[in-house]
Amino acid sequence: MNAPKRLTADSSALVVIDIQHKLLAKVSTAAALVRNAAFVLDVAKLLDVPVFATEQYPKGLGPTAAEIARRLPNPIPTKTAFSCCGADTFLEQLEMARRPNVVLVGMETHVCVAQTALDLLAAGLHVFVPVDAVAARGAIDHDTGLRRLELAGAVPTTAEAVAFEWVRDAAHPQFKAISKLVIERSEHLTGEPK
Repeated sequence: MNAPKRLTADSSALVVIDIQHKLLAKVSTAAALVRNAAFVLDVAKLLDVPVFATEQYPKGLGPTAAEIARRLPNPIPTKTAFSCCGADTFLEQLEMARRPNVVLVGMETHVCVAQTALDLLAAGLHVFVPVDAVAARGAIDHDTGLRRLELAGAVPTTAEAVAFEWVRDAAHPQFKAISKLVIERSEHLTGEPK
């Protein structure tokens, strides 16, 4: 399957995978993951990109991080399968949105993100993975998961690249709002106001 060269907001859906407290506590890049996933969620909201989310066995792994949860539709479907496609009607709901491009953010890169991506690719959808908005407990698992997904046909990208592809043009009515989000995110990345 040939992946599309560019994302558009009206052909995309965003999937937020298992950004939960007990998992985050074991991820060294947790703060960056939450910041970048929240950024993509904020851009999605401005551009009316539909958002889907899951929680992996919340009884054991805790709820979704508050910074993310407040940006998600409720209730958040729970699952025990590692792929989001194993959560009740997840795939059917995603397919009903008629958005062939799916952007995945969350954790862990080599487990739930990877298995979701592989299932979505098998279902004929195009998968985009912002590498700075997914994470794993170990760097080797994260890096190997990303390489495997790229070989399988997922498109690696970044949170900011997704935002600018979705908005496409500085003349877009939401460009100033998105530009403000980019600046705020940059301040957190460097620690210095721009």
